[in-house]
Amino acid sequence: MTTDEASVQSFEALLEYLQRTRGFDFTGYKRPTLMRRVSKRVEMLHLADYAEYLDYLEVHPEEFETLFNTILINVTAFFRDPKAWDFLQSDIVPRLLETRGPDAPLRVWSAGCASGEEAYTLAMVFAEALGPEAFQQRVKIYATDVDEEALAKARQAAYTTEEVRPVPDALREKYFEFTGGRYLFRPEFRRTVIFGRHDLVQDSPISRLDLIVCRNTLMYLNADTQTQVLARLHFALQERGFLFMGKSEMLLTHGELFAPVQSPHRVFA
Repeated sequence: MTTDEASVQSFEALLEYLQRTRGFDFTGYKRPTLMRRVSKRVEMLHLADYAEYLDYLEVHPEEFETLFNTILINVTAFFRDPKAWDFLQSDIVPRLLETRGPDAPLRVWSAGCASGEEAYTLAMVFAEALGPEAFQQRVKIYATDVDEEALAKARQAAYTTEEVRPVPDALREKYFEFTGGRYLFRPEFRRTVIFGRHDLVQDSPISRLDLIVCRNTLMYLNADTQTQVLARLHFALQERGFLFMGKSEMLLTHGELFAPVQSPHRVFA
């Protein structure tokens, strides 16, 4: 598809329609990435341009789900990038426990949690560090995303054998029960994780957090929007809190807000 002025205008009209009818505001997302992904749907449906695709959406509301999945690309996994999780488990979590004291509550936010694997990975990491009883008493994990379909899957806490393959055997036996051909995250640990819809670009952040995990989410946003979101994440963290990002993301231009703790693993203080 071409990117002439008329095409750009019809693309912006499409974005305005998505915001008006579905509450998704993509204005802060990188245009080339957005256009490439929407164009994929336009071509798969053998439509001529963005204007024709907007007409198609008005007649086929079921297409919204496919479009949002294409745009948001909910790629996630348990213990994704294992070395980064090893560092979080061996270094960052002990630091938090030491600075917060033996009985203080711990508040963690998985921002852009997709289908829940990251949030449940956090639950396992903190439960291993604290023990099951203290974990259930002290830890709250807030897990948010803009994609309602992904959140619905996350709330079910049910995963296939392939999906739980990255979970070490000992943790899989301790934190999951196998029933009906699927692995269910055990309810006594599941209750610590609170799922909800949240748009990092538009909505106020969760506050008084000890750790924010926001991995490979900001890379879809343009520079100005990244700056706004990072300021909100900085505001959301308590003093001596940590931000854990994805390996595709850099914070070199935000040294006034965050200092690297371990650059290769994208952990910032």
